[in-house]
Amino acid sequence: MLILPVERRIDWKRPPWVTLGLMLACLFVFFFWQSNDPRLIHTAMEEYLEADLVEVEAPVYETYLQRQINLEGETDRVHELKAVRDAMASDNAHWLASRMLGDQAFYQYMLANQEVIWSQQQREAWRSVRQPIQQDYISQLSSSRLGLVPAELSLVDLIAYQFLHGGMGHIIGNLVFLFILGFTVERALGPGRYLVAYLLCGVISGLVWSGFQWGAHTPLVGASGSISGLMGMYVAIFGLQRIRFFYFVGVYFDYFRAPALAMLPVWIGKEVYDYWFAGATGIAYLAHAGGLAGGAGLVWLFGRSVLQVRESFFEPEEDEEDQRFRRAYARAMESIGRLDFDRAWQQFETLREHYPKRPVVLEHLYQLAKLRPHEVRYRELACDMMATYLGQHQPERMIAIWDEYQKKGQSHHPLSAEDHNRVFFAALRSGDLSRAEKVFEKLRHAGDELLASEACRLLAEEFSKREMTPKANHYRGLMDALG
Repeated sequence: MLILPVERRIDWKRPPWVTLGLMLACLFVFFFWQSNDPRLIHTAMEEYLEADLVEVEAPVYETYLQRQINLEGETDRVHELKAVRDAMASDNAHWLASRMLGDQAFYQYMLANQEVIWSQQQREAWRSVRQPIQQDYISQLSSSRLGLVPAELSLVDLIAYQFLHGGMGHIIGNLVFLFILGFTVERALGPGRYLVAYLLCGVISGLVWSGFQWGAHTPLVGASGSISGLMGMYVAIFGLQRIRFFYFVGVYFDYFRAPALAMLPVWIGKEVYDYWFAGATGIAYLAHAGGLAGGAGLVWLFGRSVLQVRESFFEPEEDEEDQRFRRAYARAMESIGRLDFDRAWQQFETLREHYPKRPVVLEHLYQLAKLRPHEVRYRELACDMMATYLGQHQPERMIAIWDEYQKKGQSHHPLSAEDHNRVFFAALRSGDLSRAEKVFEKLRHAGDELLASEACRLLAEEFSKREMTPKANHYRGLMDALG
C-alpha cells in the first residue's frame, strides 16, 4: 500500500531549484562516484570463488544465521536460512558468495570468533585470502567508505549516506518521491531553509536507525530517510487542513481528502509494523519512521522561527483562484442582471481588492460609475482606465475613454492638466493630430502653463514636419503668448 500527499502541483514558473539540485547530486554520485562499485564487487567475487571460500564460510554462515535466530531473536531470518541451505544443497556458489560478501555483520562475526571456528592453520589460510579481499575491494565500496555504519558513526557519514544508492531501482524510486514531495516543501520554506531541513531529516533518520542497530557493521545508504522527513514536514505544514492524497493498493489507485496530520500516525505505524513483521527485506523501516517523526517535529518545534512557512505558500493555486474569481464574478453579474447596481458595485469593489490585476473588474466598475457621472468616483475610474490602457499600449482606447469623459464627467469633476497631457502624448504618438489639438485645448485651460507651452511647441513641430505652415505658425504664436 502506498499513500502520498499530492495537494500542490508544480509551478514551472518558479522551479524547485534545490530539489532539482539534490536530484542531480544523487545522480552524479551514483553514475560517477559510485561507478567503480560494480568492478570492485565483480573482482571480489572472482577472487572469493577462486579461493574456494564458499566451501570454507558457508557452514559457518549457516551456523551464524541459526545463532541469530535462536539467540538474538531475529526470526525474520528463518527464510534467509532456508535459502542458504537450499543454495548449499544445490551447490549455488555464486549466490552464496554474493550473500556472504555482502553481509558485513557476518564478516565481523568471523573475525571475532575465528579462534573458535577454525584451527590455527585454517585461520591463517582464511585470513591470508579473505582479508585482502575485504581490504582491497569490499572496504573500498562507496557504501563501506561513506555509508552510515552504526559501529563507526560519524557526522560526515550522516550527511554523505543520503546521496548514495544501492542500485538503479533504488535511486529512481527515491528521486521520484523526492521530486513529488520536494517541490511543495521547498516552496513552503524557501530554498535555504528547505535544504537545511532536508539534510537534518536525513541526520535524524540515520540516528534513529543507528540507535536500533547499535554496533552493527551493515551500512545504510539512500535518501529515503530524508524523503520520509519531507513527508513529515509536508503534513505538518498543512496541519489539520484537508488535503488530497494519492493511494495505490495492488492494482487499484485513486485519490481521497483527509486532514493532513491524520496520515502521520498511519505512516509511522506502517513503518513500525513492517519493521517487526515484514521480514528481512533490506528496507530500513525505522529510518523511514525516524524521518517522518523528525520532519514533522522540526516544523512543530521551529515553525514560528527557523522553519517559518512563507505566507505566499498558502495563497490559492491558479486553478482554485480562478474558480473563486469566476464564482464571485458570476454573483456580481447576477446583481447587474437584477439592476441592483449598488450591490454590484460592492461586489466588484471586493473583487478588485482581491484581484487587482484583472482588468475586466475595473471595466465593470467604470461602467457602473458612468451611471452616476456627477460622482467623483467616475473621474477616478476614468483615470484608472486611461492609465491601464496606456500601460497596455492601447492609445486609441485610452483616447476613447477621454472622449467619453469629456461628454459626461468633465463638467462635474474636470480632469487635471497631467491627465490631459498623457492623452495628448498618446494622440501625438499615434499620429492623430486632430485629436491632439482637441486635447490641447483642454490642457490649455487646465491651469498648467508649462505643460501647455510644451504641448504647443510639439504641435508646431509636428505641423511643420508635415509642411502645414499655417497650423505651425498658429501654434508658434500661441507658444509666444503662453511663454
